[in-house]
Amino acid sequence: MSDELEEMDALGVAERIRAGDVTETEVLDATIQRIEARNPQLNAVVATLYDEAREAIGAGLPDGPFRGVPYLFKELVVSVRGAATTLGSRLYEHNRSTAESELVRRCRAAGLVVVGKTNSSEFGLQPVTEPHLFGPTRNPWNLEYSPGGSSGGSAAAVAAGILPMAHATDGGGSIRIPASCCGLFGLKPTRARITAGPEGGEGMAGLASQHAVTWSVRDSAALLDATAGPLPGDPYAPAPPARPYLQEAREDPARLRVAFSTTAPNGANVDPECAEAVREAARLCEGLGHHVEEASPDFDVAAAEAGFAAVFQANTMVNVGRATGGVLPEEGLIEPLTRAVAERGLAMPAPDYIRSLQAIHRESRRIAAFFENHDVWLTPTLATPPPRTGYYDSDITDVGVWMQRLMEFIPFTWISNVTGQPAMSVPFALSRDGLPLGIHFAARSGEEGLLFALAGQIERARPWTHMRPG
Repeated sequence: MSDELEEMDALGVAERIRAGDVTETEVLDATIQRIEARNPQLNAVVATLYDEAREAIGAGLPDGPFRGVPYLFKELVVSVRGAATTLGSRLYEHNRSTAESELVRRCRAAGLVVVGKTNSSEFGLQPVTEPHLFGPTRNPWNLEYSPGGSSGGSAAAVAAGILPMAHATDGGGSIRIPASCCGLFGLKPTRARITAGPEGGEGMAGLASQHAVTWSVRDSAALLDATAGPLPGDPYAPAPPARPYLQEAREDPARLRVAFSTTAPNGANVDPECAEAVREAARLCEGLGHHVEEASPDFDVAAAEAGFAAVFQANTMVNVGRATGGVLPEEGLIEPLTRAVAERGLAMPAPDYIRSLQAIHRESRRIAAFFENHDVWLTPTLATPPPRTGYYDSDITDVGVWMQRLMEFIPFTWISNVTGQPAMSVPFALSRDGLPLGIHFAARSGEEGLLFALAGQIERARPWTHMRPG
């Protein structure tokens, strides 16, 4: 039964529990066995909460859609009561949460059983998962490669079959990057779809979102149904969906106007294999009855990138300063790259920061205008296949060089963070080296349902859950 359950998605496991074919404890025990057997090679799980998980089952789980399904939270942003919240940094190594994030509470109410926390790059800065505090996470498709970041621990755990889905966050692509690198489905919701409370009102001036990496589209949809919505006092929230996301994922969308592009807006080189995956996806969309044409938004990429960088720099200093009273810590407590980025944030005049936000908002309107004539924009998720471990160096102190390399890797994902639009990475192809390649779709703000419908249609036409690492 354990091997059979490993091939199922989260809703499938919950259905078996509900039918009495397996107990919550048996599912938990099997998950723990897989963590203990596989994690030493992967370094995906950095904290375990086995006793707490058993206590939750013993106390009786809520009868939610995922009752009894194990779940992992990323070691960034969210607080799990009694567990460390390190943000992947030595600066917060001994930080313990005394309260829980609303997202954690909603996941528990959906019946999920929290079994641990996963590795993240320090403060989520890097597009890979190699913090000094915990060491690198490995990609289960090939241990010499990165699973991406900053939610690489979650993606590696799911791709390795440890469990069917795990929490992820996304400030520049950190749900979609590791989803692409590990052959998973990853949707970044519309800005503020999931509350950042009670700790914060918004993440990174609205750039950051939370959700999950999953094997199936329906798991992602059902989880968003269970966790979406504001808290009283949130600064803003999108309109609620017209109908459940799970229902959207089960039905084909109406004929869509699909724009596709294989060239990066910032001029970054796109690997031919990544470009070919998009062209193949465009042909598939056309075969599914959608109108397809080559097109991309027209906007000031340099201004938007500069605004994106300014938000990262200022928020990195705020994250660091929360532990230090607003000053830089002593050497060794944060990585050299983090220090260099935070120094820029500390030196930034307030008017410059406001001008950066205004630039982001201006360019967001120009990008949004593109979606008046197109329903979705199809691109590669990443400009290259997954990088080798060590390619992105956290000891670098030249922020300009780091930013250039970052944007050469993620020339598409960050745009939806700037605009607040929903976007998803769909597993689609394998490189010649046998590594996953994702395709990326962005839609108008508030239209996660459209993306779930399209993803479900692609999943039925070209299933991917059988494509798993050896």
